[in-house]
Amino acid sequence: MAPCVCSKISTADALVLGAIQILIGIFHVLMWYLLLILYIGQIKGKFGTYEPLTYKTGCVLWGIVFVISGVILIRVTRFPTQRLVICSLVMSIICIITTIIATVFIAIELSSFHPVSYRNYGQAKLGREISRILLFSYPLELGIACMYSIFTFIDLSIS
Repeated sequence: MAPCVCSKISTADALVLGAIQILIGIFHVLMWYLLLILYIGQIKGKFGTYEPLTYKTGCVLWGIVFVISGVILIRVTRFPTQRLVICSLVMSIICIITTIIATVFIAIELSSFHPVSYRNYGQAKLGREISRILLFSYPLELGIACMYSIFTFIDLSIS
């Protein structure tokens, strides 16, 4: 292993972690696209349309951060430099922050449900189910980012 790579994680494990981060990010971006299609098709009714907090903030689109972090993690595994290791650590910390904020937004969204037009109820219900699915995928990303950040920080502090 090169001196700039985290010695606590093997090369194969780091490649797998990067690939999983990329897959999680792509999953989140595709779910955002599904929500976009779902909520654009709503019809204005007496009670209005359902526009959740996660949709307004583009929270699910933040999966791009996971993709970038996974790409940098794979890059640092293949071509280790001190600069790339620090960049990977920073991106992992950004992933942790993004994951925590997104989890809070989804919890706020799922805790309240305002009445919507009967025509939009099915779309709102499906959107809430998608949010529940995403709520289960955020701890996986949080675990990956925390594990890599902790091991990289320990390795950098020893060097």
